[in-house]
Amino acid sequence: MTTIENVEIRQVDLQPKVRRTDAIQSFVVQETILLTIRCSDGSSGTGYTYTIGTGGSSIVALLHDHLVPRLIGRNPAEYEAIWRDLFFHTHATAVGAITSLALAAVDTALWDRNTRVAGLPLWVAAGGAKPRVRTYTTEGGWLHLSQSELVEQTLQAQAEGFRGAKLKVGRPHVSEDAARLAAVRAAVGDGFELMVDANQGFTLAEALRRAHAFEPLRLAWLEEPMPAESIDAHRRLCAATTVPVAVGESLYHPAQFAEYVKADACSIVQADVARVGGITPWLKIAHSAEAMNIEICPHFLMELHVSLCAAVPNSSWLEYIPQLDSLTGASIVVEQGYATPPASPGIGIDWDWDAIRAQQRLQIEIDTPVSA
Repeated sequence: MTTIENVEIRQVDLQPKVRRTDAIQSFVVQETILLTIRCSDGSSGTGYTYTIGTGGSSIVALLHDHLVPRLIGRNPAEYEAIWRDLFFHTHATAVGAITSLALAAVDTALWDRNTRVAGLPLWVAAGGAKPRVRTYTTEGGWLHLSQSELVEQTLQAQAEGFRGAKLKVGRPHVSEDAARLAAVRAAVGDGFELMVDANQGFTLAEALRRAHAFEPLRLAWLEEPMPAESIDAHRRLCAATTVPVAVGESLYHPAQFAEYVKADACSIVQADVARVGGITPWLKIAHSAEAMNIEICPHFLMELHVSLCAAVPNSSWLEYIPQLDSLTGASIVVEQGYATPPASPGIGIDWDWDAIRAQQRLQIEIDTPVSA
């Protein structure tokens, strides 16, 4: 039996390419934690996870102290058993962001190793539903931008072939958001999709008011209008507006998505492969949503999500927001507004190890099992 013999943890901090602000925060740095497993048959796989500026050291500590030692000696092909064992081992801290983000580093590494051994790209191994996926950009649209800058950036995205663009909302008064969005809609026309993101910034009363103001703009969705724990408030909003409501980047387990769907509290799910604990739970969320005729439009991590979107039939959009370019040899291919998943075996990320070594904050190797 093939077993995991060695695990390496690295952390690299990446600066955003542009200034990123939303209704509640600024994106200051991407703490990127990479995890590489090496096995007795010579095979290996690398996965990763991330934060937007806080918690990276906690993820590394959880991996180093509690999760990775339990991988040594395990069969890497048993990814479902490993995920469940690690989840229940951390039961006292689950379900939560740090635990799920740490699990994702392990799970994506296992999928990378297993699909490499199988000689299959991730999008085929996980289902192979379609060879490309529509793409919208979030590389502009930030809340600090002026109305003219917002219009200019969105027109540029349209000229570059994107099928849609996401814009941040949450200015102090609803009239400001409405005016900014109306100016963009007038500039790009009706055929270009506009998504808006409130980043959990509204109360129910304000979400109802803003959704009503946004209805004439024919938006693709209103994302995270309220705090993620407010399921009933989202249900009441969905019942009161024609604007589709999207949630998911701040949910951390398939059961949380199920609660939203059961409550009719969303129209679109946006599971983030890192924040839900990896590829294994992400696929469960996607297929559960499919069974309820609900779309999945994942949050961030386009380098992984391009393959997962191609793997499942109910994905409708890939979010374009490049963040790994300085650590990889090639980015995803986007042509005429559609992204194509990588054809090479593995999860499809071409890591540049020289660049990683040059930028890494830490490197840890573990080869001792938990029983030692």
